Amino acid sequence: MKTDDLFSLTYSSTASVPFGDDELARLLESSRVANVGTDLSGLLLFRGGRFLQVLEGPESAVRDALDRIGNDPRHRDVRVLVSEPIEERRFPDWTMGYEPLGTSTSAPPEGFRDSFDDLDSGDATVTARALAELTLWFRVRSGRRAA
Repeated sequence: MKTDDLFSLTYSSTASVPFGDDELARLLESSRVANVGTDLSGLLLFRGGRFLQVLEGPESAVRDALDRIGNDPRHRDVRVLVSEPIEERRFPDWTMGYEPLGTSTSAPPEGFRDSFDDLDSGDATVTARALAELTLWFRVRSGRRAA
């Protein structure tokens, strides 16, 4: 594949049904199998009933995957945050990297900024920064292990 064929799309959605560990495991397994067959890679984050997913690969495959997700009754409020051609993959080793994001019941310290929440800012610069921060966080946390 030529690098000019690569495309990246990041979306957020809300789970329309509760997702426990077993449901997430099944979703990840089916996503990983489908992604191998369509040359997709990416990252999935889940917290508080919200998904954030980065899909990357051939543009037609990325857009087809988003269409499937948009028609999946387990997702609602699917919103594209970033879509752009890319020179190289950010997640070349992951058919679908995953990390659950915990939630805290205590108030954050003064000045704390939540990158996951920043994805909903509506400001393209803030969204891009939050995506870069979450990407780096995932890579460091996962030790770049493939999934």
